[in-house]
Amino acid sequence: MPATKESTSIPEQLRALIRLQHIDNRIDQIHKLRGDLPEEIQDLEDEEAGLQTRLQKYKDELQEKKVAASQAETDIKEAETMIDKYEDQQLQVRNNREYDALTKEIETQKERIADARTKIEEAEESEDEYDEAIGETEERLEELEDLLDEKREELNSVLEDTEEQQERLEEIREEAEEKVGDRYLRAYERLRERLRDGRAVVPLERGAAAGFAVPPQRQVEIRQRNRIIVSEHDGRIITDQELYEETVDEMDV
Repeated sequence: MPATKESTSIPEQLRALIRLQHIDNRIDQIHKLRGDLPEEIQDLEDEEAGLQTRLQKYKDELQEKKVAASQAETDIKEAETMIDKYEDQQLQVRNNREYDALTKEIETQKERIADARTKIEEAEESEDEYDEAIGETEERLEELEDLLDEKREELNSVLEDTEEQQERLEEIREEAEEKVGDRYLRAYERLRERLRDGRAVVPLERGAAAGFAVPPQRQVEIRQRNRIIVSEHDGRIITDQELYEETVDEMDV
């Protein structure tokens, strides 16, 4: 009866962990080649969407100002017509009460004209401001479009060069993962998430692991390969250098 991955020997579990870590290191290298391009592109796209919304808002508000100015011009013409009418009627009134009433209507129409002219002036003043804001926004959108084209082209180039390689590594990783015991795999994945460099399994090199000194007695235990040893400093799994290098050399990745 074949041994399960949980019952395999500690040296074999160490080898399985090393293989998994080496594959993940290669995948991490591919991600580094892509760098921050996906995040940069997303940020630029977010800015572009925000500017497009702002641009449409400027255009809508400008159109509202123009409609208001046009309506104000209509109001002025109507008010002037009404004033002419009331002034003609004043020439025909028979008493002061009718004359005063018409005078009041004329004053109302003059106020209407004054209000309308104020709206037209405000619209004309704000039109220059809106035109400037729209121009600046459209200019920035053109810059963003060129920058996005450049970044997308750069990312596509990297993806073309690495996509096939990553797919192969992902397939190999699935096979390598099956060789690791569930308990050790869970610990490995937790370490990968927590550690910035993603190195959950590291070799013992010149008395240190991942930059931290390892006590002599612990170094002896690591080289014996009869149990899983973790760093007291950061929790990484430590293997002896010879085993690590032998395992990596045997891999075709």
